[in-house]
Amino acid sequence: MCMRRPLIICDFDGTITNNDNIISIMKAFAPEEWHALKDGVLSKEMSIKDGVGSMFQLLPSALKEEITAYILELAAIRPGFEEFVSFLAECDLPFYVVSGGMDFFVYPLLEGIVGKERIYCNQADFGGRYISVKWPHPCDAECGNDCGCCKPSIIRRLKRADDFIIMIGDSVTDVEAAKRSDLCIARDYLLKECEELHLNHAAFTDFYDVKRALLGAREVEEWIKCKNAGRSLPK
Repeated sequence: MCMRRPLIICDFDGTITNNDNIISIMKAFAPEEWHALKDGVLSKEMSIKDGVGSMFQLLPSALKEEITAYILELAAIRPGFEEFVSFLAECDLPFYVVSGGMDFFVYPLLEGIVGKERIYCNQADFGGRYISVKWPHPCDAECGNDCGCCKPSIIRRLKRADDFIIMIGDSVTDVEAAKRSDLCIARDYLLKECEELHLNHAAFTDFYDVKRALLGAREVEEWIKCKNAGRSLPK
């Protein structure tokens, strides 16, 4: 039996995709007020839930089809991601996408690559005059950050006591999860935070970099050796 099971948690916006899709939507469709809300989240003066919820409240629900078509055409998957997911499947490495993004673009962009049962994200409600956000994955009793989609809470539900947690991300929404990981593979804002907090981390530009960083972790190397040797793996 292998010693520790690697558990891989991956952000979506700006990590799997080249751009942050919420920011792209706001730039194209929201009035100027969204800038102050974004700055409030980045400075941590406003919770992610309040900031993101308020940004979407600036957008009329009547724009649903236009916004959806825009973001699905604009968004691009970061190079190497599909091959990376196939590699994880071949190695029986557990993988989940945990995103502060919205279902109306996360699900279609990952269709055929990652099954819905392995995706955690928020839900956009177009039933009112303005878009509202539903939060199906709130903070548990151990988190008081009002995250919206609470990545640390989801990790606590998915992990076992001896799991080796690997977080892949890029932004402020990934910081609390990074603090609870054994290895963080990061870019952009999150990379700077990892450096300042002295977290165990590696930098990435694409998912070929992510794969190399994974293979450099002793726990992943041991897991793959066990797999290739036909030995029993933790389920």
